[in-house]
Amino acid sequence: MTAAGDGGAARKRLRWRCRRGTKELDLLLERFLATGLEGLDSQGQAAFERLLSQRDHDLQAWLIAGQLPTDGELRWIVERIRAAELPPPS
Repeated sequence: MTAAGDGGAARKRLRWRCRRGTKELDLLLERFLATGLEGLDSQGQAAFERLLSQRDHDLQAWLIAGQLPTDGELRWIVERIRAAELPPPS
């Protein structure tokens, strides 16, 4: 079930799953949860939830080191999270 499907309880579970033990990952994932998740359809929300089930060192490689997952769905959500972190063009 996605965050939109059962309200606050799902969001609390997702927030807990965003806590990865490194400040950088925690900030990236929690910010996206707060500002980007609502803009996703149910498939996008499912992709975010699937991303959270990946290993921490993979998440660091994808979200911090700039690598991309080979899985297309994970690549898509990683690119969305990265795009949300970039400052708007001036």
